[in-house]
Amino acid sequence: MSQTKREQVISHLRFLRQELREMHLSIKEDDLFPEPSELRGIMAQLEALLELVQGNTRIQSNSEVA
Repeated sequence: MSQTKREQVISHLRFLRQELREMHLSIKEDDLFPEPSELRGIMAQLEALLELVQGNTRIQSNSEVA
């Protein structure tokens, strides 16, 4: 994985971990569930991360075949 892709993945993961921690605390301490729009935002971030990782994996697997 190139350094730029690695940095992008790390950045995405840090953001997602922070968001999920905040959601967990609000559920645990205040019994407040996140808004649907917050959940959709997290899902969009997870999908973007998956596409970033899968795109790089496809390139690696194609080069391994050659």
